[in-house]
Amino acid sequence: MMFTELERVLHLQRAACSANPCPDHAQRRRDLLALKAFLQENQNAIVEAIGADYGHRSEQETLLAEMIPVIHAVDHALTHLRTWMKPQKRQTDWRHFFGSRNRVVPQPLGVIGIIVPWNFPINLSFMVLVDAFAAGNRAMVKMSENSRHLAKLLIDKVPLYFAPDKLAFFDETGGVGEAFSRLPLDHLVFTGSAQTARAVMSAAANHLCPVTLELGGKSPAVVCDDFDLNLAAERLWFAKCFNAGQLCTNVDHVFVPEPCVPSFVALSRQIVQQRFASLASEDYTAIIDERSFERLTAALQEAQAKGAEVIPLFDGPAWNANTRKIAPHVVLNLPNDCALFRREIFGPILPVFAYRQLDEVVRAVACQPTPLAFYVFTHDAQVQRQLLREVKSGGVGVNDVMYHAAQHDLPFGGLGESGMGHYHGRDGFMRFSHLRAVFYQARMSGMRWLWPPYGKWTKRYMAWLIQR
Repeated sequence: MMFTELERVLHLQRAACSANPCPDHAQRRRDLLALKAFLQENQNAIVEAIGADYGHRSEQETLLAEMIPVIHAVDHALTHLRTWMKPQKRQTDWRHFFGSRNRVVPQPLGVIGIIVPWNFPINLSFMVLVDAFAAGNRAMVKMSENSRHLAKLLIDKVPLYFAPDKLAFFDETGGVGEAFSRLPLDHLVFTGSAQTARAVMSAAANHLCPVTLELGGKSPAVVCDDFDLNLAAERLWFAKCFNAGQLCTNVDHVFVPEPCVPSFVALSRQIVQQRFASLASEDYTAIIDERSFERLTAALQEAQAKGAEVIPLFDGPAWNANTRKIAPHVVLNLPNDCALFRREIFGPILPVFAYRQLDEVVRAVACQPTPLAFYVFTHDAQVQRQLLREVKSGGVGVNDVMYHAAQHDLPFGGLGESGMGHYHGRDGFMRFSHLRAVFYQARMSGMRWLWPPYGKWTKRYMAWLIQR
């Protein structure tokens, strides 16, 4: 039944693409403004729906991470859209094609499919929609099973702003994601785990559907000895506590100079307690579901049983099963056979690894799959260049965490195990456009001198081209 509905909407959108294959600037502008209007006019309902899906999610975090970036992305696209849409001039080879012209014309791909995770469901759907609509496409969006309240809101309200042949949302009621990834879409964007991404990519391959995969991984940070330790701790813990650490670009673990580790732990406790005081803080977000809560608490217990020093940063209980809140934790001396070491943490837990030389950090990161982000805290430009040269990652933040993903004029994406493809701003416009090559021949073609029959002049000319 659901696959039939998916196919019906895809047929509607394909028909609309055929009727209007390349929307003009005015239409794209209207679509972008409609996205912005939906968010602004339904702000409170969106915040409440996401809060209901989480059990408790800080209202300010929803506004800061979901609403504001998308609204600003719309404004950025509106400012630059006309320039992005212009055909690009490219050079021609004057020796063969004197008087001819080359152009690259960006044209819509068609129907973009978007599979959205639960952690930032508005950001990770609407940021793609901004780029896709700027490029003149239509879109189908499949929401997470953990976003049921928000999915209902989107399914009910979005039709007031967009016809289904332009934009349609779908809830995950069981098997929808698998059916969605089998659709003959023109491009598929998936954000989630690497394990699920492999299945999505395999299904998309049946229709040779290109994919953009935004995954994650164990994104490391390194604090160098020239950087103020208190400032580094303040910035790291803002990120690690944001959304209770449930963010793909969040720092997974941090390398700290060995003599500084005790001070870093003390500063961490002081900073976290100043900001939240306890698990009951309204500003502190819950873990999304019971399965994730149990995974994180079991990982903490496993690490402690295997000899790690597990340090909760709140006084009192380390977690509350009823509210699904887990206190921020520092973990020291973490063995490499623990879940916290092996897999992405995706929670408010920060393993701290002591190091003596930067080469130790480079080797440690190189042993792991390529992360989505790498964070470097140092004012030394030479050290910055060294680490950027020697450590691979999708993106980089220097002297702060996560904000590279909030820049509208920087491409956002992973590398290797952390994903493939980039979007945001101009890069997103290009990602969801077909860059169509167009050659304009001159009235008089120089190539006519190379037509058969091939004589001595042709041979001499070709010899000159090869030897010059």
